[in-house]
Amino acid sequence: MDIIVKPLIPRLLTHVELNKMMIEQWQRYLQQNGAQFEEHVVLHFGSPAIERQAALQSNILTDLSYFGIIKISGSDAAKFLQGQLTNDVLQVNTDQSQLSAWCNPKGRIIVNFRLFQRQDAYYLFLPQASVEMTLKRLRMYILRAAVQLEEVSHQFVRLGIAGEQSVSLIADSLNCTPPTSINASLTLETATIIRVQGVQPRYLLFTETPQTLWSRLAQSAHPVGTAIWQCLDILAGLPQVVPATSEEFVPQMINYSLIGGVSFNKGCYTGQEIVARMQYLGTLKRRMYLAKIDTTSLPQPSDALYVSNEPQSVGKIVNAQWHPHGGVVVLAVIQVTQAEQNEVYWQTPPSEKLHWLDLPYSVTG
Repeated sequence: MDIIVKPLIPRLLTHVELNKMMIEQWQRYLQQNGAQFEEHVVLHFGSPAIERQAALQSNILTDLSYFGIIKISGSDAAKFLQGQLTNDVLQVNTDQSQLSAWCNPKGRIIVNFRLFQRQDAYYLFLPQASVEMTLKRLRMYILRAAVQLEEVSHQFVRLGIAGEQSVSLIADSLNCTPPTSINASLTLETATIIRVQGVQPRYLLFTETPQTLWSRLAQSAHPVGTAIWQCLDILAGLPQVVPATSEEFVPQMINYSLIGGVSFNKGCYTGQEIVARMQYLGTLKRRMYLAKIDTTSLPQPSDALYVSNEPQSVGKIVNAQWHPHGGVVVLAVIQVTQAEQNEVYWQTPPSEKLHWLDLPYSVTG
């Protein structure tokens, strides 16, 4: 009897398997270049103290794999997103990205992100820890719309570069003219470049050829750990809602209406009635502050804040990270009256006091 031998047909990898493979390959490359990891997050490149000092004094380059990417495509993609997100999706194109958020029916932010367009599809750039939950819940709203949602983190390595020379470094490395206005975007054959807010020029880079780009940029920019980029986000007053703070804040509480994350001229979206009522009819009792804490412990998102002789919390930590000059910088949502009239503390008073810093944008708008 003849034995029939079936040819081996390679199995298509799932996006989870592709993402894992990409992460492992990219991590090996970064490790060869000195990166120290904790799970999938780069802690540092061997000199954490020097890297922290470089954050505000030099050009820095970092891996942003702690963020993931969701792709939204299909003929109804724009209409679908317009009915869900806080910002005007119709203003997004291949030249312009935007901050936006997705709220629950009570107007509380489930997740916030950067929305950008590449070719005919939209992309959400959001914390990797929020990707699976966001995909699962957004899919419940698709119904019969011609929309496809998928994680595509494996398709692009995410990098961040900051510093006074970042524009010229990108220009030389990618042979292009990088966008210079905030939120502006430029897509090349193998990369997308987005200018983001910062106390110094900052860019997000999404690339399909990360090793080549990294090696070019690292010749003039200091490779640094992920925490440095998070610190720069905080100093720029850019909040990031994470799973621990999901559905805690309406957009105005985290200053999202002040930094271009909300449109009050678009049509209805999930939670819009609550957000609009707060803007036009309500009084904002809580808002986000920037502060520094002289501490050797790192606060965590959702940690409670207090004033003396009050057992009830008066606010919560949104984000926190080590500051290059020592201590910790935080973004925190706090009751306005308490922040204006009392000293506010992390943990139990009278230690761990919050020292107010000026946000880089006006909070009176």
